[in-house]
Amino acid sequence: MYKPERITALPDEPTLGEIRAFLAPHIAEEAVFDGWGEEALKNAAETHGVDADVARLAFPDGAIDMVDAWISDIDAQMIEKYPAEKLAEMKIRERIRALVQFRLDAVTETKEALRSATAIMANPRYGLRTPKISWRSADLMWRLAGDTATDYNHYTKRTILSGVYGSTLMVFLGDESEDHIETKEFLSRRLDNVMQFEKVKYQFLKNSENRPSLTRFLGRLRYPAR
Repeated sequence: MYKPERITALPDEPTLGEIRAFLAPHIAEEAVFDGWGEEALKNAAETHGVDADVARLAFPDGAIDMVDAWISDIDAQMIEKYPAEKLAEMKIRERIRALVQFRLDAVTETKEALRSATAIMANPRYGLRTPKISWRSADLMWRLAGDTATDYNHYTKRTILSGVYGSTLMVFLGDESEDHIETKEFLSRRLDNVMQFEKVKYQFLKNSENRPSLTRFLGRLRYPAR
């Protein structure tokens, strides 16, 4: 199960994974000015006492690896910020809203890095990897919110949340309103739509339990009872 951990200080003999997790937020700070490239990686490594050549080994696929590791760091921060007992005090809609809002707040100071990161993830070259990264974060948010669905609801909830989060990020990037109020209002509207959809879906499924099943009917035609 995906459960990222923050690395705020390197051990004496760190693994490449530990170096990647440690450097990720520092590279993001550099990416505000330099983008997700060699310069940001080198500056972050040198500033925080990591050999630049070793740092490159920690990100073999370059920019997409750096962005991926940064998102994992935000995921880890979210886990620390919202333990189960804290979220238990909220209704499900407020849990999701708080988690999405936390992610936006976490990147407010690095918005330009986020802008370039979204451009990288939109590159067709990463057409398989980008959806996995988005799904991973959506899955984590639902799990933190207490979702235990294992049927098709598991997939629909995560797909819908990925869409809500992605569209909210786009609004956030262009939002110049005070305290990003336009983004907050947009997020609230989208979550209202999602909750309404969930209510309708629940009612439909509840009612369908008493409806004749076309599949069962056709099956009986093909295999009549003896």
